[in-house]
Amino acid sequence: MKPTLVIVGAGPRGTGLIERIAANAPELYAGSGLDIHLVDPHPPGAGRIWREAQSPLLWMNSHAEDVTMFTDETVNMDGPVRPGPTLHEWAAVDGRTFADRQLQGAYLSWVHEQAVAALPPDVTVHHHPCRALRVSGPREGRQQVWLEDRPRPLLADLVVLALGHLDAELDQEQRELATYAHAHDLVHLPPDFTADSDLSSLAPGDPVLVRGFGLAFVDLMVLLTEGRGGRYDGDTYVPSGQEPVLYVGSRRGVPYHSKIGYDWTGERPPLPRFFGPAEVDGLLARPDGFDFRRDVWPLIEKELGFAHYHRLFSVHPERTSIAWTDFEEKYAAGEAAEREALVASAVSDPADRLDLAALDRPLDGVRYASHEEFQEGLRGYIEEDLSRRHDPGNSPDLAVFLGLLSVYGQLIRLGDVGPWWHGFFSYLASGPPGPRLRQMLALSRAGVVRFVGADMAVTAEDGVFRASSATVPGATVEARALVEARLPEPTVGRALDPLLRELHADGAVETPEGLLRVDRSDGRILDRAGRPHPRRFALGPYTDVRTPGAFTRPRTGGPAFRQNDATARAALAFLRDLVCRAAA
Repeated sequence: MKPTLVIVGAGPRGTGLIERIAANAPELYAGSGLDIHLVDPHPPGAGRIWREAQSPLLWMNSHAEDVTMFTDETVNMDGPVRPGPTLHEWAAVDGRTFADRQLQGAYLSWVHEQAVAALPPDVTVHHHPCRALRVSGPREGRQQVWLEDRPRPLLADLVVLALGHLDAELDQEQRELATYAHAHDLVHLPPDFTADSDLSSLAPGDPVLVRGFGLAFVDLMVLLTEGRGGRYDGDTYVPSGQEPVLYVGSRRGVPYHSKIGYDWTGERPPLPRFFGPAEVDGLLARPDGFDFRRDVWPLIEKELGFAHYHRLFSVHPERTSIAWTDFEEKYAAGEAAEREALVASAVSDPADRLDLAALDRPLDGVRYASHEEFQEGLRGYIEEDLSRRHDPGNSPDLAVFLGLLSVYGQLIRLGDVGPWWHGFFSYLASGPPGPRLRQMLALSRAGVVRFVGADMAVTAEDGVFRASSATVPGATVEARALVEARLPEPTVGRALDPLLRELHADGAVETPEGLLRVDRSDGRILDRAGRPHPRRFALGPYTDVRTPGAFTRPRTGGPAFRQNDATARAALAFLRDLVCRAAA
């Protein structure tokens, strides 16, 4: 009997794992045969999020040239590099295009087919279009993977969970709001992948409160405007009359920063510089552990500042007052206050200085006298952001983006660093395409989108939902509908996925933030004693080594690719040894 590997989740992460199995099999697993079972109710390759069966109005938030599923020499891994086309090369579209998700789904399906075709001839892949319900079996023996449509389990020598984004139970506040909505005939839409949400209950012309100003809101905005027959005439939105009025707010009160609209030219900052493997080793070696804000964030802040000023001094020396060599020496040696004084003396224009705190909370302390005054003020903020992010004269912003990618690649080794970092990264580095923000401006001028402010508070009383923000003191908005525009938190304890719930009950351990603990070297699931399970692996956003995404832009190190390679090699080595023991 051939060994068996079960991969639960056939989306981009599962596909990336198969690609790495195919790349490493000639070295680690030649001629022994293998059955691979893929379990996913959605199409292999695209999975749920990128499936082709969704609205063509929904875009990716990356340029087509910045999307690849293939490794290159910048990926720090033990397996071989197997290059392949980016999305724009495969689809023969302009590299600066923001492709729709249907096209990305087609690309991912093709990558999956290529990965399967590259497997050795004695490796067979079987797809089961259903959900896995649980995994059982002894630590040292074969595992049983129970499927929803089969009375008997799949028997597996190894199991890899590549589940992607998961649905979750409501938290305490959401449960209270949902209960109130049910009792008072209101509408409460909980966190969800927006393409899967039933928006039919949001009636034309009615006010709708929306919490969340990231990509989930952008999708919601598109589906409730163009998706209901509206159109754009230049910078003007022409409504269909079927749109509700969206009152949107969030913790920051502003949309994510626009995607940068120009290409990199010239020398890249030499990263990592102040937050690299040696610094991570030092943090991991601390006997009492580390605190993110106290021990990690200062290193990140210094790293991002270095990327920013390296670019400024290299490309725009006329906007600085000292030589780069002098600045770099003092920057490297200085503490935070000394670096701040150095920057103030060497960079005269505050717009050329990196202020991460101001970037993170742009509305802190800002007050407007009226709701209408705030609408005008936030439109000005968005217009300024669009202008800056599309002006190569501000290319230190792109250097900071590269710094963020470098930092993320290092942070993976530290495990769960809390939710703030991931939100900050997405806000700065993974915002919407510029055209989406221009549409948001047009919708604001048309009165279809209205801004609420920072630290938006929502209450349920007197038979309605009410929203307020300190940004506009005294102003409130009433509505009979509330949408939580964000993905569910990827926690194990509240996941609706029965497989994860069963794993947790069976001894798999979660972090204080609710993420599944896995071995950072190869993805093996850890138990409460910290022991890695010899036959169970997990990859994805619900683990404490989550990455920015299952695919990435070329030549940026691809942390997910590195993880896929390590897991594939560990799995192949285990299965090889299993075959050798059986033969002996």
